[in-house]
Amino acid sequence: MRTDLANAKWRKSSYSGGTGDCVEVADLAESIAVRDSKAPAAGHLMLSVESFARLVARVKRDELDF
Repeated sequence: MRTDLANAKWRKSSYSGGTGDCVEVADLAESIAVRDSKAPAAGHLMLSVESFARLVARVKRDELDF
């Protein structure tokens, strides 16, 4: 199933700072879409609300090795 994101309301991360290295998210009915703000046409990730919450929690705890 494909989600139409043509009318999605994207917002930048509040932690973007102004360097241009940030992500944008769109809150959808049952999921969250995430994309690179520098390349919005390159695609996006779709996550369930629960998965997105777990991802954000892990990022805040600095548990991911980027």
